[in-house]
Parts: sequence; C-alpha cells; structure tokens
Amino acid sequence: MDWYPLLNSLRIALISTVIVFFAGIASAHYVSRFPRLIKGIIDIIFTLPLVLPPTVVGWLILLVLGPRHVVGAWFLEHTGLRLVMQWWSAIFATVVVSFPLMYRTARGAFESFDETLSDAGKTLGRSGTWIFWHVKMPFCRQGLLAGTVLAFARALGEYGATSMVAGYTPGRTATISTTVYQLWLIDNDQGALQWVLINIFLSSIFLLSINLLERRQREVRKRGLSK
Repeated sequence: MDWYPLLNSLRIALISTVIVFFAGIASAHYVSRFPRLIKGIIDIIFTLPLVLPPTVVGWLILLVLGPRHVVGAWFLEHTGLRLVMQWWSAIFATVVVSFPLMYRTARGAFESFDETLSDAGKTLGRSGTWIFWHVKMPFCRQGLLAGTVLAFARALGEYGATSMVAGYTPGRTATISTTVYQLWLIDNDQGALQWVLINIFLSSIFLLSINLLERRQREVRKRGLSK
C-alpha cells in the first residue's frame, strides 16, 4: 500500500495548523478589542471561507496564485517557481479554509477572559506582552486547544480547494481526500474504502480530543464559579 497520501495529508495539515494557530490568535486578540461595528465587518470577512463552497475558495486562490495571475505570475517570472500544483500548494488552501475555525474559537476564548486579571497585572508593573503570554494565554488555553484541533481536522480532510490548487498526482500531490476521489473514479471501491476507514479513524481521534477538551473546559469553569 502506498502511504504517501497519508504522509502528505499529515504534513500539509501540520504546517497549515501552525500557521493558522498564530494567525488566528493574533487576529482574534486584536479584533476582540475593536468596536462592535468594525468587529462585525471583520468577522464576516474572516469567516467567509467557512461558508463558501471549497471549490469557490480554490478558484479565488487560483485567481491570485495561478501562473497567469498577479502573485503567481510575479513568482514565476522572478523565481521560476510555480505556486500551484505542488504538494505545498495545498497549504494555501488548507490555511484559508481552516483559519475561520481557529479565529472564531480563539476570539470566543479571549472575549470570555476576565480583564480584571489584566488590570491586576498592570498594577504590578507587568507589560501588556507579559500579561498576554503569562496570564491571558494560560487562561484561554482550553479554547485555543479546541480551535487548534478543529483547524487540524479540517485541514486533514480538505478536498475541494486542495484539489483545485494542488491537483492530484500520485507520489507528488496526492492527499487522502483526493486519493479517495480518484480511486472512486476508476471503480476501485476497495482501495477507496481503505482510505475512507483511515480518514474516519483519524477524524474520530480528533473528535474525541475535542470532546475531552470541552469537558475539561466545563470542569475548569465550574471550579472557577465555585470559588
């Protein structure tokens, strides 16, 4: 059995999750401070990839990164590098579609943060950066972990945008989702079923992780209320 689709899916999901983790936290941290009107507008922009069809997201990415379009043409001309139809091209797609999950979850966690803790830190002479990393992040860690797991699971199972941006080439760009589709096209149901079962197994682990994180978060809140 060729395990390349699994390894490729995992490395794409891992890299995109790292990017989305920091981008989502930074965006949520600053947007949560904005006035309601501006926050609502930015929310719509950041959340759109979550509700748009993945093929639409892939098409929009191609409009920017394709070799005949602005950014893609510039890179091809100056570096000889094509930004699409590479294994790492799928990272662009998975970052865009999984970012809203991390952003929304992180924003909810930050908005539930008790700002009196920040005020207490300031009265002790601590900087905003110190308070963010030593007080706010530990307080919100359960929500942030849940967002990270969701983003990783979404990136691992992404198909529509990935197939448009990275395509399907065995041993080069194939992922679990694109492999299942290609095997179905050639009536290889047994091969497709193997990858489907692998995907279900991995997804079940991630869903179990989310449930455990949510249960732990509820317990932490109960302990906080009982004090």
